[in-house]
Formats: sequence, C-alpha cells, structure tokens
Amino acid sequence: MGLWSYIVRRILLLIPTIFLVTIIVFLLCRFLPGDVIELLLTQMQSQAGGSGAEIDVAAIQRALGLDVPVHIQYGRWLGVLPFPDKGYDGIFQGSLGYMFQKQTPIVDEFLERWPVTLELGILSIIIGAFIALPIGILSAIRQDSFVDYGGRSFAILMMSLPSFWLATIVIVYTSKWFGWTTRLEYISFIENPVENLKMFLLPALLMGSMMTGIIMRLIRTSMLEVLRQDFIRTAWSKGLSERTIVLRHALKNAFIPVITVWGGMLGTLIGGSVVIEQIFCLPGLGRMVLTALNTRDYPTIQALNLIITTFVMVNNLVVDVMYGILDPRIRFD
Repeated sequence: MGLWSYIVRRILLLIPTIFLVTIIVFLLCRFLPGDVIELLLTQMQSQAGGSGAEIDVAAIQRALGLDVPVHIQYGRWLGVLPFPDKGYDGIFQGSLGYMFQKQTPIVDEFLERWPVTLELGILSIIIGAFIALPIGILSAIRQDSFVDYGGRSFAILMMSLPSFWLATIVIVYTSKWFGWTTRLEYISFIENPVENLKMFLLPALLMGSMMTGIIMRLIRTSMLEVLRQDFIRTAWSKGLSERTIVLRHALKNAFIPVITVWGGMLGTLIGGSVVIEQIFCLPGLGRMVLTALNTRDYPTIQALNLIITTFVMVNNLVVDVMYGILDPRIRFD
C-alpha cells in the first residue's frame, strides 16, 4: 500500500508542476526576439513573387489566435476558452493545437517524428551502457592499476568533448578521408532494418558518448564504496568467485546512484538530439523543436514542451520507484 500511495501522491504533484512549466514556457515564447507575423508576411510576400499585394495582417492575427490578450490565448490553448471557429479545442480536449505555417495538427507531426528520436535515444543508451559499465566496473575492481588510470582518463576525455563538436569533426573527416557523407533521406526500420541501423549507428554513438564519462566515473565510485563493505568481505571469506561477488552482490547495490543519474540523462537526450538530428539530417523531434523555434511556431513549442516535461517527470517517478526494487531497505511509507 505504501508504494501505491507514494505513486498517487507523486502523480498529484505532477499536475501543478506541469501546469506551472507550461505557463512559464507560454510566456517565454512571446518574449522571443522577432515577430511571427513579420516572418509569415515575409514568406507570403516571397511566395507571391514580391508583387506587393495587400495582405490583411489583422486577418492573419485572428486566424492564428494572436489578436487577443495572452491570458485568453493560454485559456484557448488549454481548452477552457473557445476559439471563434473551432470552439473548445485545446489540451483538455486532447488536442495539441495546429502548426502556424502548415495549419496541420501538431499531433500528426509528432506521431511521424517521435519514432526517430526514440530509436536514436534507445541506441544511444545501449551504446553508452556497453561502453561505460564494463570500463567503470573494471576500473573499480582493478583500482590504481594501468586499466584504472586508462579508464579514468577515457572518462575525463568523454566528459570534455562536446557532442556537437565531435559530430562535426567526424562528419568532416569521414567525408574527406573515406568519402562518406550523411544520408539525407530517412529510411525507416520497418522498410530496411540494415540501412536504418547504418544511418543511426554513428549519431547514436556520438550521443551515447555524452553520458559515457559521467556513468563510468559514477559506477567506479559506487563500486569502490560497495566493495569495501562488510557483506562483500563476508562473500570473499566464503570463497565465492570474483565474478559472483561483483555481478550478484556488488553491482546491484552500486547501481542505485547510477540509475539516478541515468534517469536524469534520459531527459537530456531530447536536448542532445536537437543538435545531432540537425547535423545528421534525422527527421526527429529535435529538428522539430529547432524548426519551431526558428519560425516562432508558438503552438508547436508549447506542445513539445508539454510532452517533454511530462516525459521527464514521469521518468523521474519511475527512477524513484526503481530504488525500492533494487534496494528492499527503501520504503515509501
């Protein structure tokens, strides 16, 4: 009962937190430099060939819902106030709104792009884990050895190199030396799994490197702390093998702080994907966020912020619940 009551309390706490974040982002969107109306007018005039045709600015503002005060715009976005032509059509009705330029539902664009970011994120986590965990564990059980010094140096290197810089260097020099260039056309996993993985492997490796250094150092520190505890000495005295002690006893207890940091990094993958997807021409949520910011597409920015905020907070809840699964001493009463 303690666990379920804890989950219910946390979910109830999520609601006002998400509500507050949406208000802040909604207001910040309006403070972005540049006016979305001016951008739309420039595009419309360029499409008209610069003919100088009369454009009704007031009609554009009414169509986009920007002709009313900010608090009314927010109420319409939530769905508690009606649009003139659409009625009650907002978050509370399950609608994320419409993109300014395309005037298409944001949810359609989101459903088309989220598998790309999801695949990139999953591959990045898997690659980062395969690199960080073995090196971190080996550094701990071989403390102050050549392996330990090499692993710690590698961790510092990974923490020091920005992923966007590394991605740019990789693209430039692989193109110069090997004639390899980024594929501009996206290939889905269902259509061609092999070509899809080829397309995602390099950006996933670069994104995974962002978390590698931190995870390596953290797992090493946690393992060293656990390996010095009494129950580990008891396991050694019983004659258990090093493999059994490390994997069955030490690693499980050392993993709790790692999960905390790892859970926090899942949210930053979206931020990292903005740069990586742009560099490698991947049509995911990262490029969608960047395009929305460049075009001042307020509804898209607000909708993606709502989705990402909800994901991060639910992810934090899952991480907290995992504590009790890994360590029975933790109680949620």
